[in-house]
Amino acid sequence: MKVIVATHNKNKVKEISEILKDTNIELISLLDLNDDEDIIEDGDTFFDNAMIKAKHVSLKYNMPAIADDSGLEIYALNNEPGINSSRYSGKGDYYNNLKVLKELEGVINRGARFITELIFYYPSGEYNRFSGIWKGNIGYSMKGSNGFGYDPIFIPNGYDKTVAELSEEVKKNESHRAKALQSLKKHYNI
Repeated sequence: MKVIVATHNKNKVKEISEILKDTNIELISLLDLNDDEDIIEDGDTFFDNAMIKAKHVSLKYNMPAIADDSGLEIYALNNEPGINSSRYSGKGDYYNNLKVLKELEGVINRGARFITELIFYYPSGEYNRFSGIWKGNIGYSMKGSNGFGYDPIFIPNGYDKTVAELSEEVKKNESHRAKALQSLKKHYNI
């Protein structure tokens, strides 16, 4: 079955493709379609934003679509950056990380979690929702070169390294997005 991944984020496409590679789903990205339309994510929740993207792309191409909205919630910052994770500094991943580290200066409780809400949407209007959470803490500096987003500052529970220092295998099996995609695979028995 051909399914469009409703994102322009090549890192997200790579992660989703890797986790679903041994299934009967053939993924096509918006990048493959040379579709550079900027879909406005103006929802109030991760679910809302995932739904906006999945529904729009599915109806536009009359094909099933997968979309996720993911982000980092830091308890000491009233769950910020939350749904604004990718736009937190307005300057990209590196500056997003710097902003978080600056805001947490002197803060001892650095608990946080990554959240993914994933929607598998059909042109008929039917959809399924899958979620994933990955709990951990925010480190005191950026470390590692693997991954993207907040990976250089997020230390998952059970580890003493940031996600960006861990193997891709760990992220592929334990991350918030991996958990949502594993639920999708289980639901569709693929």
